[in-house]
Amino acid sequence: MKKLMIITSYFPPEIGAASNRIYHLAEGLKEDYDVSVVTPLPNYPTGKIFADYKGKFSSKTEENSIKITRLWIYASVSKNKFLRLIAMLSYSFSLIWFFIWNKIPDKVIVQSPPLLVSFTCMFFLRSKRRKLILNVSDLWPSAGLELGALKEGFAYKMLKKLEAFNYKKADLILGQSNEILTHIKTITTAPKMFLYRNFPEIEFPKLTEKESSHGKIKLVYAGLLGVAQGIYKLCNEIDYDTIEFHIYGSGAEEEAIKSLIDYKRELPLFFHGRVNRDELHKALLNYDITVIPLLNRIYGSVPSKIFEYAKLGLPMLYFGGGEGESIIENNKLGWVAKEGNYECLNTTLRSITTEDLKYSLKKAIQDTAKLKFDFKKQLELLKKEL
Repeated sequence: MKKLMIITSYFPPEIGAASNRIYHLAEGLKEDYDVSVVTPLPNYPTGKIFADYKGKFSSKTEENSIKITRLWIYASVSKNKFLRLIAMLSYSFSLIWFFIWNKIPDKVIVQSPPLLVSFTCMFFLRSKRRKLILNVSDLWPSAGLELGALKEGFAYKMLKKLEAFNYKKADLILGQSNEILTHIKTITTAPKMFLYRNFPEIEFPKLTEKESSHGKIKLVYAGLLGVAQGIYKLCNEIDYDTIEFHIYGSGAEEEAIKSLIDYKRELPLFFHGRVNRDELHKALLNYDITVIPLLNRIYGSVPSKIFEYAKLGLPMLYFGGGEGESIIENNKLGWVAKEGNYECLNTTLRSITTEDLKYSLKKAIQDTAKLKFDFKKQLELLKKEL
């Protein structure tokens, strides 16, 4: 069986869309390839090495017929740019050491971003006989500029050069959105390109018809509580007249959200913490609608939550702009509010009634997911490109 390696900065037991996406990719490819994964010792999103891996320089395991090598990293989620740079450099150095002492297969999938890590792979693994596949999930450094995490200057220009190098050295580029592929084509048209959406591989739950409630709509958010999502601001800006708001997850804004709930106890605002994915999917079936927010519109970004929630039959209120907005509208998955406009968000929320959120809508959303967001069909198309 042919060998294939996936190099990523995120992998279970870490949580989040990135680790789930790569896990399902590895699982899907193992039927045709002897798949190995190279990743850091798990540390995301806490910024601390998980307890089972503390004190280790590296770890080698085999899980579900996938060989996993976990390498040392200086773990940090600090906002300090210097510490973040050290974290990326540490994993890059670990990768170089790994490349020196291990045989690398002829096909390698490299996750990008982080740019510095993907540059290390593209630079050291470039070879005429090796096929390098770059899996691009976000457009750094442009996304960093839009988020306010980066400023134009010398560092930004250097990152743009790394980005261009990575694209030009790839034999095949997988982009999670049309916007990503369009952007890459402005830099190079040399590699083949393939639209590879973040379709999750999950079971379709059986939907049951519930009696219509005349109480408040149960709105839920589940995911990372980071700067990009802006959940703390959403908690302060949202109109609670017709809704109660439930939050699942963890991240940088977690403590601020807890403090807000303690301070404003009169608000129908509830924090449930972080739960594992299976428990979360069961919990989400009890809610009427979910909100998918981005604090700022990020070019190229399409939250994988869209496809996950569609499989659960959960109506969505999308508040992030861009390509995700058109996916919601074109596939009739819920409602859209103009990104960054909280007045528009609240007007849209007030227009939604419990009658709108009935079983027939949830069933239609799930049927659309079965037809258009099929992980296995997409995977078979990808295998032909590989």
